[in-house]
Amino acid sequence: MYRKFLKVKIHNAVITGKNLQYEGSLTLDAEIMEKAGLLPYEAVWIYNLNNGARFETYLIPGEKGEVILNGAAARLGEVGDTIIIVSYAWIDDKDLSIFKTKLIYLKEGNEIAQIKNV
Repeated sequence: MYRKFLKVKIHNAVITGKNLQYEGSLTLDAEIMEKAGLLPYEAVWIYNLNNGARFETYLIPGEKGEVILNGAAARLGEVGDTIIIVSYAWIDDKDLSIFKTKLIYLKEGNEIAQIKNV
């Protein structure tokens, strides 16, 4: 049996830009993506702590500190809003004993403050 688990959770990301005319997605600092084990065009959920919006999109790599809402997602947050970025994975029961969720905590400037595997 496969079960859906939290794969990665990135806490306290702050939106640094919006681009309504882009095709869609979330631009995210490429270093954060690498440390999180997330790939370009991988699906993620975004939870906006300022307005309660919750939506799914995909990632594209960006520059240091960038967290940019693109396309329709640009309507779901404002520059300065704090968001949580999550990715889920389907895990086979036989792999549960080795599966770990990665938690990444960001600080000012969207810099990585701490990484935990739980």
